[in-house]
Amino acid sequence: MTFRDWASRVTLIFFMFATLISVVFMSRSRQIQVHSNASTSGATVGSQYPQAQLQSVITTEEKKRTLSKAPVNNQNQISQINTQYATTAAFSQYKPNLARAEVDPSNYGERYTKDANGVPLNNQPLIVLHETSNSASSAVNFFQTPHDDEDVQASYHALITTDGTVIYLVPPDKRAFGAGNSAFKGVNGIETVQTNPQLPPSVNNFAYNVSLETPRDAWGKTNIEEHSGYTEVQYDSLAWLIAQSQVSDERITTHRAVDIANGKVDPLSFDFDRFFNKLHSFRELKTFNNVKKS
Repeated sequence: MTFRDWASRVTLIFFMFATLISVVFMSRSRQIQVHSNASTSGATVGSQYPQAQLQSVITTEEKKRTLSKAPVNNQNQISQINTQYATTAAFSQYKPNLARAEVDPSNYGERYTKDANGVPLNNQPLIVLHETSNSASSAVNFFQTPHDDEDVQASYHALITTDGTVIYLVPPDKRAFGAGNSAFKGVNGIETVQTNPQLPPSVNNFAYNVSLETPRDAWGKTNIEEHSGYTEVQYDSLAWLIAQSQVSDERITTHRAVDIANGKVDPLSFDFDRFFNKLHSFRELKTFNNVKKS
């Protein structure tokens, strides 16, 4: 075999190997690509919401409702029975588009274990619902812009576009700046945390802030009392996202409900009945007994 023939064969084998690598790489790229419309420009593929996050204690009233549906041979065993949310078959069948967009570090922070006075914090997680007031891409661009002014800094943990795409923004273990001066009124009384002595107290330290993209007919409009509402897939994706948490229904609230004195009214035209019907189809409370048999 001449040197030219040997070189030709080596070159052919090299190109065949390179072509094989390219095909495999392109195939893997197609498998992980997430469809996004124009409103999610700048977002990249995100991972599924971590089920280990947002663990919460099921409220006593919710536990009683669950236990009332389950046979209990000994009422003394009620305190030994625990409840936990589990996702359903309907949840498994729903597959929303997922994306991720990086947020500038100036627009989110760490969750504190003590308040501004050094008092330990033990608030249970809270989910606060918002809306963008403009397009999803506009909100993402704002969060990706550095802001030195603490009164301007803002972010959500997740954003759901009108086509149902879930955009992950701030990791659940971090503090998103979704609600300013705010407090939650729950079964344990008023809950709020002041982490910065220069700023008013807020629920952000124990909240998971989720926003819905505002419908186009309300983009940029202020002082309106309602709009056309959210799409079916937005409710589906919102329910799908929250179904993976252990946050009880009673601790799912709105920016309007927790806001103090700033006149926040979002999310406008939100249908709680519609949302909870979907949420309850995606998750259900399961009971298990901790009593050991002798």
